[in-house]
Amino acid sequence: MDEKYFPESIEEKWQQHWEQTKAFQVTEDDPRPKFYCLEMLPYPSGFLHMGHVRNYSIGDALAWYKRLQGFNVLHPIGWDSFGQPAEQAAIKRGVNPRDWTEENITHMRGQLKRLGISYDWSREIAAHRPDYYKWDQWFFLKMYERGLAYKKKSPVNWCPREGTVLSNEQSSGGVCWRCGATVEKRDLEQWFLRITEYAEQLVEHMKQIEAGWPEKVLKRQRDWVGRSEGAYIDFAVKDSDKKIRVFTTRIDTIFGATAIVLSAEHPLIDELLEASPLKDQVMAFAGKAKSEKTARGRAAEEEEQKEGINTGILAINPFSGESVPVWVANYVLIEYGTGAVMSVPAHDERDFEFAQKYSLAIRRVIERISHEQESIVHDPLSEDQSIAMPHAFTDYGILVNSGDWSGKLSHDAVVEMARYAEEHGFGEAAVTYRIRDWGVSRQRFWGAPVPIIYCEKCGTVPVPEKDLPVRLPDRAEFTGSGESPLAGVADFVNTTCPNCGGEAKRETDTMDTFVDSSWYFFRYCDPRNESAPFDPEIVRQWTPVDQYVGGDSHAVMHLIYTRFWTKFMRDIGLVSFDEPVKKLLTQGMVTNRVEGTDEWKAMSKSLGNGVDPDEMIVAFGADAARLFILFAAPAENELRWSETGIEGAVRFLRRVYTMVWRWHERLSNNGSPIPGEESSAGARALRRKTHQTIAKVTSDFEGLHLNTIVAALMELLNELSDFNSDPGTAPEGDVFAVREALESLVLMLAPFSPHIAEEMWEKLGHAGGLLQSARWPQAERELAAREELEIPIQVNGKLRSRLSALPEVTEAELRTAALNDEKIRGLIEGHEVVKVIVVPQRLVNVVVR
Repeated sequence: MDEKYFPESIEEKWQQHWEQTKAFQVTEDDPRPKFYCLEMLPYPSGFLHMGHVRNYSIGDALAWYKRLQGFNVLHPIGWDSFGQPAEQAAIKRGVNPRDWTEENITHMRGQLKRLGISYDWSREIAAHRPDYYKWDQWFFLKMYERGLAYKKKSPVNWCPREGTVLSNEQSSGGVCWRCGATVEKRDLEQWFLRITEYAEQLVEHMKQIEAGWPEKVLKRQRDWVGRSEGAYIDFAVKDSDKKIRVFTTRIDTIFGATAIVLSAEHPLIDELLEASPLKDQVMAFAGKAKSEKTARGRAAEEEEQKEGINTGILAINPFSGESVPVWVANYVLIEYGTGAVMSVPAHDERDFEFAQKYSLAIRRVIERISHEQESIVHDPLSEDQSIAMPHAFTDYGILVNSGDWSGKLSHDAVVEMARYAEEHGFGEAAVTYRIRDWGVSRQRFWGAPVPIIYCEKCGTVPVPEKDLPVRLPDRAEFTGSGESPLAGVADFVNTTCPNCGGEAKRETDTMDTFVDSSWYFFRYCDPRNESAPFDPEIVRQWTPVDQYVGGDSHAVMHLIYTRFWTKFMRDIGLVSFDEPVKKLLTQGMVTNRVEGTDEWKAMSKSLGNGVDPDEMIVAFGADAARLFILFAAPAENELRWSETGIEGAVRFLRRVYTMVWRWHERLSNNGSPIPGEESSAGARALRRKTHQTIAKVTSDFEGLHLNTIVAALMELLNELSDFNSDPGTAPEGDVFAVREALESLVLMLAPFSPHIAEEMWEKLGHAGGLLQSARWPQAERELAAREELEIPIQVNGKLRSRLSALPEVTEAELRTAALNDEKIRGLIEGHEVVKVIVVPQRLVNVVVR
């Protein structure tokens, strides 16, 4: 064993050994219990960043831990390799996106191997290869068969810089999720997946995962699906046969409605204003509101200054018979409910703000209840006209000024009023969702082609399954104009109809890349299957995923889509469960100081604060980089990069290595000693610390508190360093304690720094056996709990010796132990022992004369 720690040679040695022995490949016929450990697959942009390193190091630590615990661990990797960046590279550099992508994959695969991530590389997949996207197309056809894939003309979110459509999720905040360009609205024929069919399940099934997913992620999922219970109510337009349908969750406040407010995109606006002298003004306002709003996100109505215009049209409140004005405003979203709301300023904060700005009536129809007195608490408000209010009263209460419903409690009125509306034909109870169908059409080359053919005679025709995959052509002209480059490839576009054999044309849109990532981890289970996406029996053995690790930025898009996809696969018999992932960890970002500032931001080349993982590996070693990135902060929190910190990790690994070097000859030639009575007090203390550390590390691994694990390992090393025993002369009891401590330390270090752990394990006498065939150390509960006390022994008040005892030692036991102590016996011999004073757990004083 080399005396000094050389990371480069050790890491290269073990990476080659793992690859040659296929150390991390797994099979389905393994009798051990399974564990599926998964990190979100990377986009092959050409290089890893430290955020990747953190993500994969977290997952790999858990994979190692589970292997050492005796699990058959599936730990795969692949490439989310379709998408806009490759197409942009083709436009800018004049390269083929396929070549660019494959080169990037080669480079990034090498980086992952240099980090020593324990992937089963035999299961590697890449979304851009036909053997994968064939099944994207297969799933699309299955959805098309069931009416879940459809095409319609629709306002879409358009990124002018990338020349493609974005989903609502991808344009949240009014900017493109990838390039940051301001999003525009366009009307285009687009393909959609009917995710709304699963909206209720997407909410209801959260009960199955709430124990294993972060609450912040679950909340964002609930908010995005946006389930609301309420009622549809039809307001008849005065002097017209038209009706405006609104959705409200608070029908109990309907007598307080003082306006109807439409979204600027509401389809009725044109019809209602057909003969109105205000048409030009209203349409100009609506156009401005649409262009400004675009897809600023679903918080737009909360964040934007409320603006509106009176259309001059009146609608009739079906409960009160009152005429109320119809407005168009920028704070009502077409995506929510019906795109029309009844404005109740006294009981809704948005409506209150709007009413104050435009001097609309504010009518109080709900009063607070004093539960102590079970009576109404009246505020000094007029019952039938506007009066100054400091804010809206949004709680439930008791109805006032509400006709026959006055005096009823809100909860009762909500039910009764919805029933009344249904019985009288102007409404009904309803549940609505904010989520909208998933627009999957993209006007770009580098994606899975939509498997549809258009025939003048037969119409829209799905590509037969036997003809899949619909392959991308080798090349296309990348103009960046916004039209799909596939439209310019005649050999691709021109085809024959599979029904009639006549001339036909292919769909030139490709699919959103989130289609690729919605089901990829099922393909890992059976990656070479040529006749199906996967064998359901094989997938049954591995899934659901036991632990998923990835960035918080995917808390809505990817995770909602993959949950939807799993439910669809369940419905067609491919899986038997509702939710794809049992436990989820969303790691925090790795940040670094922006050059020339005091700001800490996520690492980026453009900001000048990026750190190259390859440089860190060369300078410090992969083991040190991994150890630092797991130690520096809790996995869920932001991690601030520090080269001082990684240098500290190197020092720690060097100390561990030196300790093993110091003892390895004695330990490797010593067989398996057992603890004996001759063990010193130091050895007993070391054993206690070892088992306490095992217990803590095991518990922390179960909770993925990785940073505290490293701290515990450092404490154990300090205890070993303080244990002053010479390897050449140490008694067997001491040797046992050291072996137990060192082997436990090496095993517990392996998930963080596997290369050096393999090297040290070999040198401790385990040559010929890889670490993964070892077993995680087990804490002996009694030993871990035992904390021996050091009890001073005095003779006539002067300290003469010390003894070790357990906390539960009795006074009688302390008295006997003190009198039998070798030093004390020599001092009291020939003297009369007058008395023995015992202070429990603290002191023994022997009084003699």
